[in-house]
Amino acid sequence: MQIGATTLRAFTTLVFFRLTLPAVALLRPQIVVDGQQQSDRPLVKIPLDKQYVPVLRNNRTVMYKTAYFGSIYVGLPKPQHFTVVFDTGSGHFIVPSKKCKEPACSAKATFDRNLSSSATDLDHDGNEVEHDSDRDEVAIAYGTGEVVGEFSRETVCMQNYEGEESSAVLARQSDCVQVRVIQATQMSDEPFEQFDFDGVLGLGLEALALDPEFSFYGQLTRMSSHLAPRFGVFIAKNDSSPSEITFGGHDKQRISSELVWAPVAHPEHGHWQLAVRSIRVGNQTVELCQQGGCTAIADTGTSLLGVPKSFVQDMHWLLARQVEEQVDHIDCRESPGPDIIFDLGDGLELTLGPEEYSRPAGLRVITNATGEEQLICRGALLPVEAIPSLGSKVWILGEPVLRKYYTAYDWKGQRVGFAPAVQPPAPEPGAQAHKVVGAPPPEVPAPTAVYI
Repeated sequence: MQIGATTLRAFTTLVFFRLTLPAVALLRPQIVVDGQQQSDRPLVKIPLDKQYVPVLRNNRTVMYKTAYFGSIYVGLPKPQHFTVVFDTGSGHFIVPSKKCKEPACSAKATFDRNLSSSATDLDHDGNEVEHDSDRDEVAIAYGTGEVVGEFSRETVCMQNYEGEESSAVLARQSDCVQVRVIQATQMSDEPFEQFDFDGVLGLGLEALALDPEFSFYGQLTRMSSHLAPRFGVFIAKNDSSPSEITFGGHDKQRISSELVWAPVAHPEHGHWQLAVRSIRVGNQTVELCQQGGCTAIADTGTSLLGVPKSFVQDMHWLLARQVEEQVDHIDCRESPGPDIIFDLGDGLELTLGPEEYSRPAGLRVITNATGEEQLICRGALLPVEAIPSLGSKVWILGEPVLRKYYTAYDWKGQRVGFAPAVQPPAPEPGAQAHKVVGAPPPEVPAPTAVYI
């Protein structure tokens, strides 16, 4: 998860009784059956709400971070509703605890352990402990914040099964699972206070989790024979339609061609990480990847295209272009520019145009000595720090890629599928709407002036 962050998670370390783990009104989920698509297995489709959070420089909004989140239900027979980011870049399920008194928890739904008869309290080894006894805690560090919490084994469902007992629901329903949950007793203000979602549901591979029982999708594949071990992510191109995550397979209505698959490289690291054969910007090959070693991580918790920090300045130069016409305002997403092409091998290429990677507002460069002005369009890029376990050539396929391409994640096959995304038809008047929080005004801001 990379909401406003510049680093990925590293491996788990255990120090005494605290673990440090570097780790970002809703529509009702639908369970649908498509025999042609999923061998008569059901699909669970969860619509996602969207939130924009402005990024300020000198009290001026220069861009927006975004988050997508949907509903999940924790505990039985009185399920507690939470909104969560479904994050392919982290490995644990975290919800705020009622014990959390931090400002970041004050406006969020919090988990009341006393309302759940399906929860079992645990220490870090998975041993049962008495409720409200002294407990082990875990600290999970994200790029710009941290969560500290306690452990429990709990029943988690994608739909509301209020009044039913855990054992009956787990035996009958395909969209429920027993998983270890982290109840956050502390949440840092940055970034969690900025966003409306309550928690994070990690969908990274099991190596990102402290124990396989913490892995939501790993547990789902072990406990449910009804859902296929795949999930798919659709990010809507505009705010009139909801984005969606689909469990049990992918949604054929959201793709224009068959999925093309790329195998996960180094699954022992836990990321949906793919080998990159080469990267081109226009007709220029990126030198950083010519000797090999570049990888790209599909991460649903990242708002931007992530570029290795050592190369981000060069990438900015490759994407910058001068606007020839004399205009006061311009939407740089509509201004011509070079394509970015990721060659993932075996004929699979992902292409991003300026519509996907550009900052909307331009940059007006004014030369003091002559008064000459140039209007420049730039890319919106996220610097990615080098990490010993992953190397210094890691790119992140965040929202710009996921908005153009539908992505499917094959848990057992350890591969990621891509296909051009198909936008849904406009919603009918009066149809139940998803929620969009903090949407920016339709007008693109005036260019920022820089004097040289």
